[in-house]
Amino acid sequence: MTQNVAQWLSEIKALKQQLAEVHQEREQAYSSATNWQHLYETEAQQRRVEATLARQTIETLQQEVQHLKGNLLSGESVDVRKIQAELEPLKTEAEIRSRLIRALAECDRLNRALQTEQSNHAQTRKSLTTALGDAIDMLSKGKGEE
Repeated sequence: MTQNVAQWLSEIKALKQQLAEVHQEREQAYSSATNWQHLYETEAQQRRVEATLARQTIETLQQEVQHLKGNLLSGESVDVRKIQAELEPLKTEAEIRSRLIRALAECDRLNRALQTEQSNHAQTRKSLTTALGDAIDMLSKGKGEE
């Protein structure tokens, strides 16, 4: 009988050891699950923030496009249908952003060209006015000598 008791005690000890290992594995699994849940929640929050920012960016770009369309519509020689046809295929934020950047760069280039042209025009007008004044002075002196 003592042999049976010793055998039972050793089985109980082995079962306790297995139970402890299973409890440890369970705790590790819970810890891992908690960690993964935290990572998932963090990632989900980041995605929500990115989605919100993307929506805001799209809205801002659409407002800018509408504003630019409004400015273009007020122009006299603008082919609105052509511009609308160019804007129709733009579906993603990146495409809209790229097109807007190109349009703004073109506007900036045209503004610089206009300013250069205006400056050159003012310089030409000043030179011509000076030349005209000199010519009138020469004519006046020529008539006065005769």
